[in-house]
Amino acid sequence: MSAKNRDEHNRWRNITVGFRVSPEENEQLNIAVALSGLPKQEYCYRRCMNRDIVVQGNPRVYKALKDQLANVLSELQRIASAGEIRDELFENIVLITKTLNEMKEEPDEPQK
Repeated sequence: MSAKNRDEHNRWRNITVGFRVSPEENEQLNIAVALSGLPKQEYCYRRCMNRDIVVQGNPRVYKALKDQLANVLSELQRIASAGEIRDELFENIVLITKTLNEMKEEPDEPQK
């Protein structure tokens, strides 16, 4: 049996909440989760409760950023020839930009 999940206030989370999404919404959610560095459950919980999502830079987040920037580049190259931008691409660009800007604004470590 797995360990019981408790939050930062030592409350046991034993109630399941689920919702349905379209394939496109699922892809957007998965991208946002990857860029946040949080588990999907924690990301959804924080978004539903209107809590801040604080991105901590780690190798998984940097890889997700790299992958998404590669996807954006390929889409921009496609757009250059076709001249059309999808809403999902624009939302991804905004999310990547916010993530990178917030990571740059992290407070510096105290000097000793």
